[in-house]
Amino acid sequence: MVALRAGMMCVASSVLLWLCGAGGGAVQAQSPRPEKQLPLAGESFLAGGRPAFLIAGRGGLPRSGRSWVWYAPTLPGLPGGEERWMFRQFQDAGIAIAGIDAGESYGSPAGNRVFDDLHAEMVRRGYSSKPVLLGRSRGGLMTLSWAALHPEHVSAFAGIYPVCSLSSYPGLQRASGAFGISAEELVLRLAEFNPVDRLQSLAKAQVPMFAIHGDVDAVVPLEANSGLAAERYRAAGGEFRLVVPRGQGHNMWTGFFECQELVDFVIRHADPVVPAADR
Repeated sequence: MVALRAGMMCVASSVLLWLCGAGGGAVQAQSPRPEKQLPLAGESFLAGGRPAFLIAGRGGLPRSGRSWVWYAPTLPGLPGGEERWMFRQFQDAGIAIAGIDAGESYGSPAGNRVFDDLHAEMVRRGYSSKPVLLGRSRGGLMTLSWAALHPEHVSAFAGIYPVCSLSSYPGLQRASGAFGISAEELVLRLAEFNPVDRLQSLAKAQVPMFAIHGDVDAVVPLEANSGLAAERYRAAGGEFRLVVPRGQGHNMWTGFFECQELVDFVIRHADPVVPAADR
């Protein structure tokens, strides 16, 4: 009976450790190359213990092995098939696409540390230290928050109806958990964390920005996000190109994902810096 009770306690402890994340190392060790469904052929790997992906640019082109686009959010199901056309244009220009799953981090310090891990891994692999950041929807919070901390490591930002304000989405009550503070404290410290309030460092570094955002977006309203970001960025002396498709909301309209102007912007600003190992 004692042995049975001890065995049951052992099992319960193991389950508790797994639920709390202590068992994560064992799971990762069994799957060092996690499989992820991608819109184009690519590589799945772990960076800092988090699932990440890389779709290489086509070889033999000037930017091959050097330039890359940092896509967010990388969550189950994202990037999706709707990004296929856009990614192929980048790939055909010799530009890689990569991303890392930071969970529903909303641009929090914890999420930024996950992004640090991917950046370090990509540089280790010989890619440029200055990717173009591409934020889709809430990926805007992730990419812009990291960019505000590291303007020297950003060649440009592009967004597809990007979230630029925590107040707008997901709302401070919902976001506060990711920041490890109460909603009341997040209100008081909003300027410290909110992307739309932290654009000055990027403007000073002359990081060009682009966004395509529908004028009837009810989920991520244009005026409180890309519209406000563009207004403040220009006021700070930065370049922000904003394309506003009329009558479009937060949807899967093809024009968002097959936007030639966005593709041209990314290709134009993709950093062609040669890795140190090649110099």
